[in-house]
Amino acid sequence: MGQTLAEKIISEHARKKVKAGELVIANVDVCAVQDGTGPLTVQEFKKLGKERLNNPERTILFIDHASPSPRKELSNTHTVLREFAKEYGAVLSDIGAGVCHQRLIETFVNPGEILVGADSHTCTSGALGAFATGMGSTDIAVAMALGKTWLKVPATYKIEVTGKFKEGICSKDLMLYLIGMIGADGATYKALEFCGDTIENMTMSERFTLSNMAVEAGAKAGLFATDEKTEEFLKLHGREDKFKIIKPDNDAIYERVIKINAQDIVHTVSCPHTVDNTKPVEELKHIKVNQVFIGTCTNGRIEDLRIAANILKGKQINPDVRMLICPASKDIYLQALDEGLITTFVEANATILPPGCGPCVGVHAGTLADGEVCLATQNRNFQGRMGNTKGFIYLGSPYVAAYTALRGYISAK
Repeated sequence: MGQTLAEKIISEHARKKVKAGELVIANVDVCAVQDGTGPLTVQEFKKLGKERLNNPERTILFIDHASPSPRKELSNTHTVLREFAKEYGAVLSDIGAGVCHQRLIETFVNPGEILVGADSHTCTSGALGAFATGMGSTDIAVAMALGKTWLKVPATYKIEVTGKFKEGICSKDLMLYLIGMIGADGATYKALEFCGDTIENMTMSERFTLSNMAVEAGAKAGLFATDEKTEEFLKLHGREDKFKIIKPDNDAIYERVIKINAQDIVHTVSCPHTVDNTKPVEELKHIKVNQVFIGTCTNGRIEDLRIAANILKGKQINPDVRMLICPASKDIYLQALDEGLITTFVEANATILPPGCGPCVGVHAGTLADGEVCLATQNRNFQGRMGNTKGFIYLGSPYVAAYTALRGYISAK
């Protein structure tokens, strides 16, 4: 019997051939926490009485959610992570380095590995052909101590996308379309395996957007076979020696196969207050916005910034709109500076934020006022996500975000 990508990767780490539904203990390659979940992980790790981390060089503590800290309580939690990293030899990714999920794909995760992180969007690294999944802080503490975790092997949904997108359509539109189709709980504890010629022709940046939002359909992981684009990405980041071919078997067993024609995808937006509440942009032109936010682990990569800058070049954003730009990592920020993208944004009257999560988690840097509307490129829009339960969050692509900032209402042209 053939295996899916999830079954293949987990089999290698469980040291036996596994199938969907099995409970296994698997070796872990990389452990990650961030400043929201990390302090509890540290606390639980110390309860275990372990004197050392199983693999300190691949245990990473990220300070990205409140970066830099907006208040003393959060500053104190940052101190907990910094001191733990020094004491146990873990890797610290401090303020300004970027969002954990972007940093993980840039520096730490490789094809065929298992990454567990105390953050639901850990699944982003699945686009590298890794089994990457979010877990609770206690589970990560155990993985940090033992180098192992237990999990149920997920069944897999095969998402086959064929054809060519229409002009201006992004992978974000595809993912919002898929989530709108199957629902926010439509793939609960499944692995999403993306394939088809549309997927093969995507850049790595576009693939990362899909894997990042797999969890928004309830999925355990979002996986891609590796190819020459994976190899080129690793080479760009100094890890070409880590490339390996990982593909599903031709006779792999899938619980469900979903076929999508790329030509059917239009500019799509998630409306408040759930990600699966999707509508075409054409139906939302009456929605005026107060804030536009481009960034996050979903769409804060250099390709996303290029899309927005190309639209904004030589123009001014609507005077009634605040536009926030937040590169997902320091490397992306430096590249955007080098390419003149930051200049374009500033000249258009946008505000540049330091690399990190920024407004997405509602802690600082862009909290909405009562009744305000934001169009954001992030991955979640539940009530209160951006710091105010009386705010309204719409999710869209960088393309839609840029035009919305110019027009003052949700638009894609």
